[in-house]
Amino acid sequence: MSERTSFDAIVAGAGHNGLTTAAYLARAGLRVLVVEKNDWIGGAAVSRSLHDGWTYSNCSYVCSLFRREIARDLDLPKYGLQVIPYEGGASFTRDGDYFAYYSDHDALRREMARHAPRDADAYARYSQAIMRQCRFIRPFLLRDAPDPVAPGPRDIGELAYLVRKAHDLGARELGETLRFWTMSIGDFLDDHFENDLIKAHLAGSGIIGTGLGVYSPGTAYVLLHHYMGDIDGGIGAWGFARGGMGAISDAIGAAFQAHGGVIRKGAGVERILTRDGRVTGVALEDGAEFHAPVVASNMDVKRTMLEHLAPEDLPADFRRAVERYKIRGSSAKLNIALDRKPAFPAAPAHASFLRGDLHASESLAELERAYDDWKIGEISARPYIDMLIPSQIDPTMAPVGAHMMTVFVQYAPYDLAVDGVRSADNWTEAQRARLASIVLDQMQVACPDIRDRIVHMEVRSPLELEREVGLTEGNIFQGELTFDQLFFNKPVPGYAQYAMPVRGLYLCGSSAHPGGGVMGAPGANAARAILRRETRGRRMKGYAA
Repeated sequence: MSERTSFDAIVAGAGHNGLTTAAYLARAGLRVLVVEKNDWIGGAAVSRSLHDGWTYSNCSYVCSLFRREIARDLDLPKYGLQVIPYEGGASFTRDGDYFAYYSDHDALRREMARHAPRDADAYARYSQAIMRQCRFIRPFLLRDAPDPVAPGPRDIGELAYLVRKAHDLGARELGETLRFWTMSIGDFLDDHFENDLIKAHLAGSGIIGTGLGVYSPGTAYVLLHHYMGDIDGGIGAWGFARGGMGAISDAIGAAFQAHGGVIRKGAGVERILTRDGRVTGVALEDGAEFHAPVVASNMDVKRTMLEHLAPEDLPADFRRAVERYKIRGSSAKLNIALDRKPAFPAAPAHASFLRGDLHASESLAELERAYDDWKIGEISARPYIDMLIPSQIDPTMAPVGAHMMTVFVQYAPYDLAVDGVRSADNWTEAQRARLASIVLDQMQVACPDIRDRIVHMEVRSPLELEREVGLTEGNIFQGELTFDQLFFNKPVPGYAQYAMPVRGLYLCGSSAHPGGGVMGAPGANAARAILRRETRGRRMKGYAA
């Protein structure tokens, strides 16, 4: 039987956002094809068995941001999605102490008072300030960003909604909101706390995945971006997808296929086909061509516009704006198979916080120095690390008695400097081994026997994240989360509503509003934009030739 070549819509890239767009379109009755370069789906939200018996969440590794509304719409629990909350975390010091972050409010207050009595009181004010910002921004995640330059009726309605929400804050709180969105996480924490270790622990969420330091303006928003998710209604809570982060993508993919969707793996998009200013389909790397009046790209805006379209397909000013779009690689990842759980001698036996995120940075100054190393193309001498052992909560990740550890690393430059030359090509096997050694040295602050427990280790520099996952420079958010690239500026001013200058071409990945993380919101929002724009006046079924 010959392969169908005509569809109502084609989605380029089977990352979780692309699958979300495809699932909504298929659910609405369209015939949809997803094309994926890898032999597996999921993009950055993937589970892979790279060592017999162990399963790695080898890119994204924790779940919180994924929207409950999407899970309900697509009935994802029916397709096996289960998210298990984890509790707390800790930061360890070189002198054998630690700061534990408990989910229980009273336990956390006691722990803060152990380090700094006044900080225990300050935490209530800090958490209230964060929650006020979360409550303000969360309603915008599944709404279109208005275009204030050339507003249409929908834009006027969205602008009115924004003004109303801002007015409801009151003058004082609105001023605090504008200050928060533009300030650094370092300054925000300095405003509230005295203790260096407490500030270092809380600062991590302000720098993860971004090429900025703790004292760079805008990093307070990066922290908010990490806090605005929830698990079972607990705002800011985090958890593990049972079976690894690929369970999210697998569930969305199953929902998509249940509505008749088709996934074609093993060949990525070579070019997006156009004629007379409109997309007509895609040509794949293996020579196959598929046709549709709508193409939604899950790739980032730079990769989509600069690599898969001809320059003459795009307005010159739009192309220049895309070229200026900031995507800077700053992250690396280690996935480790352990023969048993490593020892954490500073922690009480069976401490609950060891099932959460673990760190080894002691001050904002230390984190800022790590950023200084990255700026000159060096691997941070004492990097920020985010360690978790999900197999403590999800035993399906490792053999009985063994464990799987995931380690997120900040900062590792994409264009690594070697002998005075900065280039991504400098990420050789020897340099990846050097990165791993630096990270393991930092990990030994918390678990001194970590090297003795390693059975297998995967080391992923920003270059590996780019080559395998398709993340430009390995940037996990498909672009910096700075104010000039948020809301109606995302990805570039005038194009925040998913439709691109080529008619029928849409952006559905994390370069689009509201941004990165395993959230699903860009994909769901893009699907609604497509259905609103492209099916107006047409029958929902039978649209393909």
